[in-house]
Amino acid sequence: MSDPDVVVIGSGPNGLAAAVALAREGAKVLVLEAMEEIGGGMRSAELTLPGYLHDVCSAAHPMGVLSPFFRTLPLEEHGLTWMRPKASVAHPLDDGTAVLLRTSLTETLAELGDDAASYERLVAPFLRNPHGLLEDALAPLGIPRHPFLMLRFGLHALRSALGLAKRFRGPRARALLGGCASHAILPLDQSLTAAIALMFLVTAHVEAWPVAKGGSRAIAQALASLLAAHGGTIETGRFVKGLGDLPPARLYLFDTSPAQLEKVAGSVLPERYLRRLRKFRYGPGVFKMDWALDGSIPWKDPRCLEASTVHVGGTIEELAVSEAAMYRGEHAEKPFVLVVQGSELDPSRAPAGKQTGYAYCHVPAGSTFDMTARIEAQIERFAPGFRDRILARHATTTADLERHNPSLVGGAITGGVADLAQLFTRPVARLSPYTTPNPRVLLCSSSTPPGGGVHGMCGFHAAKVALRRLDRFPRATL
Repeated sequence: MSDPDVVVIGSGPNGLAAAVALAREGAKVLVLEAMEEIGGGMRSAELTLPGYLHDVCSAAHPMGVLSPFFRTLPLEEHGLTWMRPKASVAHPLDDGTAVLLRTSLTETLAELGDDAASYERLVAPFLRNPHGLLEDALAPLGIPRHPFLMLRFGLHALRSALGLAKRFRGPRARALLGGCASHAILPLDQSLTAAIALMFLVTAHVEAWPVAKGGSRAIAQALASLLAAHGGTIETGRFVKGLGDLPPARLYLFDTSPAQLEKVAGSVLPERYLRRLRKFRYGPGVFKMDWALDGSIPWKDPRCLEASTVHVGGTIEELAVSEAAMYRGEHAEKPFVLVVQGSELDPSRAPAGKQTGYAYCHVPAGSTFDMTARIEAQIERFAPGFRDRILARHATTTADLERHNPSLVGGAITGGVADLAQLFTRPVARLSPYTTPNPRVLLCSSSTPPGGGVHGMCGFHAAKVALRRLDRFPRATL
């Protein structure tokens, strides 16, 4: 294309979302991607054996299907098909049963025994306007459009998951809440872990957590197709090492970590801002496993196969021990393991009669410890015979993740710690978190609000800021 109005560095969900949002408003957009394949965390590959397609990073997409921005886009017309399970989550317990989180609130209540009424009182008020809740919760700090709804949410959200779980008496509801809270990658006694739990519980009653047909890369491909339809361009294999690698433009949006922003654009940013960027906390990483399997995972409760996601780890007390150990820099003996069963929903991912397996656990940042045995032991605990079905395995360490995607600093998949001290001020405290002291340089990655996940909202909000200042600058190099 001729000189672009905007250059986006990085083609993860937020970079592509920002590019689409800008292109839809008539801006000339160029996306530069260092890898030969677009997508950031939305990539898929044959990691184990030929014919077995595995998601490299993100796998199940509760926020993808419910994203306030993605829901406005005709992604299905550009090749994206969501494969929805019968249940979003299964949480197996040692008595051989599992708790299933289904879209139907009534069916989920039937799983919870004496805690059904308390669970309904917790979740039901948010189901009256779930999209309003998501619109405000996935926005930067400001005046909410639905203030009373957000006030109700905030009264729960500021608590810890262990604190919120006290409303339940039995292990089933407590375990279900604890598994959802563990997505926070924080100790479960920390403030705001209740927010993660409640958000995931609510989303599961709006849409079952889907996978993308053909792998998570299909989301990136649909966004890229839509971008092209609006005149945008993507160039792969364009590793931006410095300002000299950038073409002239009006604005530059970085779908990168703060550390990468400094490496590329540090010379045009003041030192005081860079010092604040260096204090950004990325948090723990993940150790990931992929398997080629000779059949479905043999869960003790076969209903687990109805769920896209299985939370493995037992009671909420066990999960709390695991997540606290990880946050202290230790490797849990019995880690919380997040399992996604993509090929159960999308048979194109594996040969006939076979399955793929996907799982990860949380580990200290930069960990080199091999968690394979501990992850497989946890799954075997609730699915005896699992190891016998493994045809091939592929392990991904924190270093592998960062090497594959430099934005995953230390193997952190959320763009940075989302605790009370950093959630609303990521990467630094500014009136608009997407801006930098250089008015032509913006950050649009998951290191900005609302944080990690395949929802594109960081990119969407950054694009809104960019659109307001687009005409202020001529095309020029930084």
